[in-house]
Amino acid sequence: MERPNYHDSINFLRKLTLRRVWNALKVLSSFYVSRITGRPVQWGLPMSISFEPTTSCNLRCPECPSGLRAFTRPTGMLEKGFFTQTIDDIYRDILYLIFYFQGEPYLNRDFLEMVQYASSKGIYTATSTNAHYLTDEMARKTVESGLDRLIISIDGTTQEVYQQYRVGGRLDKVIEGAKNIVKWKKQLGSKTPFVFFQFLVVKPNEHQVQEIQQLGREVGVDEVRFKTAQVYNYEEDPNQLIPANEKFSRYSLQPDGRYIPKNKMANHCWKLWQANVITWDGLVVPCCFDKDATHQLGDLKNQSFRDIWQSPSYHKFRSELMTSRKNIDICSNCSEGVSVWKN
Repeated sequence: MERPNYHDSINFLRKLTLRRVWNALKVLSSFYVSRITGRPVQWGLPMSISFEPTTSCNLRCPECPSGLRAFTRPTGMLEKGFFTQTIDDIYRDILYLIFYFQGEPYLNRDFLEMVQYASSKGIYTATSTNAHYLTDEMARKTVESGLDRLIISIDGTTQEVYQQYRVGGRLDKVIEGAKNIVKWKKQLGSKTPFVFFQFLVVKPNEHQVQEIQQLGREVGVDEVRFKTAQVYNYEEDPNQLIPANEKFSRYSLQPDGRYIPKNKMANHCWKLWQANVITWDGLVVPCCFDKDATHQLGDLKNQSFRDIWQSPSYHKFRSELMTSRKNIDICSNCSEGVSVWKN
């Protein structure tokens, strides 16, 4: 869309402190020293963290473990006390906090109180939602919480198309929720949250790329972004989700009819140096592609975050990534290097 995200950029920059800038420089230098020497070093703390409010979800999307109820790990809700304790330990260095991993954040009744707490610590906060719980009251509370960024997943401009991926969802609820947020931003005179529609481009909806941009303008969101879809069995694509337009795909079609990932799988990954994920029950995992928490690098119920970040387990995982990333299962379907388009 045409609108610049000037206010969002300024808001983000205002979260910077000397300590956070210094931490970012340490992380950046660690990453490049590691690449040059071939040995992993880490002098800082992550700049960005994803905290999982819950694994529960109201929808049944076909490529989502939460939607498929396919987790082997427990389902549950992030406890506010545990969250605030963890934030108190790391907020001086953390710049960006994403309240999302799996599940629908608004199902956690303490979600917005946790957002408010993180915002009070000067952290840039973001979340992703399917927008089915953005009632008028909840939209007002969301704006008042200080949330900086709200990603609204909307994968179709008609109910028929939308429900093919967002199984069990209602497009009218999504649009109503987005309008509620836009309304309360205006009424409260707030420039936050920065709201954008995220359109996961799959085969059933790729013909609606232009229409979602028009819908975004009509609703009044700040931006529309297009995201490529992760397909677990991409070689066969049994759910027929990979779009024909390769611009919007993580995969390239080969002459023999198979698909392969566009990611070239180089032995480095910026995410592993500057970000990580904490599950609702305190497990620390390397990134958002470890959806079932199979690569547990620590447990915050037993260790401090700083100890985990510098632990032998983390060092070992970074070393393996730098020598044979292709052998790490969660890396095989990674979207690193595949663009997200903004309009």
